[in-house]
Amino acid sequence: MQIVPTLNFGGACREAIQMYEKAFNAKISCLITYEEANDPAYNPLLKENQKEYIYHSELVLGDQRIIMSDTVDIEFQTCYSNFLTIIYDTKEEVQRAYEIMKEGSKTIYQMEATSYSSCRVVFVDKFGIRWGIMTEQTKR
Repeated sequence: MQIVPTLNFGGACREAIQMYEKAFNAKISCLITYEEANDPAYNPLLKENQKEYIYHSELVLGDQRIIMSDTVDIEFQTCYSNFLTIIYDTKEEVQRAYEIMKEGSKTIYQMEATSYSSCRVVFVDKFGIRWGIMTEQTKR
């Protein structure tokens, strides 16, 4: 059994997955639009501009994967109670990822050392996704 985090967007999935690919040195392994999927369950729901929305995509980070898509069946709403934590070996890696993602974001906890991490930052990115990026030690 696996637990695979799934992130939904309201039309910005393509931009988000490209930013996350760069920030986390990840790989986009799948990217399908609603038009390409041609799913009869969704076709009647689509407005013309939504045909290029992302129906299904997968981003691989190391040996983990995140599924991402644009929602068209319910109204998109952001949720701040759930978030993803990315753990790096060094504070330089944390700083690099945050630098790529910080534009348009809202910082919840400034980048700093804590009792459990040499570098931790928590923020909501410009797409409304909450992230914690940190090291899991206090030395590097």
